[in-house]
Amino acid sequence: MKFNLAVAGLVLLLTVSVGYGIVTSNREAGEQLIEFVRSELYAGLLGDDPFIIFIRIFLNNLEACALLFLGGTSLGLFTVLIISLNGLLIGGVIAFSVHERGPLFIMAALLPHGLLEIPAFLLSGALGLSLAQALWMEVRGAGDASESAERLGRIFISIVIPLVAIAAFIESFITPYVLDLII
Repeated sequence: MKFNLAVAGLVLLLTVSVGYGIVTSNREAGEQLIEFVRSELYAGLLGDDPFIIFIRIFLNNLEACALLFLGGTSLGLFTVLIISLNGLLIGGVIAFSVHERGPLFIMAALLPHGLLEIPAFLLSGALGLSLAQALWMEVRGAGDASESAERLGRIFISIVIPLVAIAAFIESFITPYVLDLII
């Protein structure tokens, strides 16, 4: 599991760096990315009741984490793809926002909930890669994937879901006030 967590972290770090580099070198790509984020990912969130925002963020992030975990059934390819796409998106948004709003804004916007959301995301990726490993071992006749999936699922339920819920709470109820303090 530690190795898979390191792999998930490395893939995320590399793709965040690539996304950051792309937007830093191509301002138009950053503007298109921000427009996509506003229209597709955050459409309808702004101005909603904080509890509704909490539910939407929680369900969106839970879905992403579940897909990371279940992506292990593709022998990890889908898991790595999701980590990579999210990394590119995060890196691009950070690059654009640092230029537009500055590093203090980025820290205030991401750190409060990101300290829990990113570990939940990485753990979900590691669980997906571990599931892929278990499936591969069973194909080779050296393991029981269903037993591993049950154990991994318990980790997902007991650790990932609470982290995602707390992060969504912070993002919905606390981060807006933190941003108001610095804007």
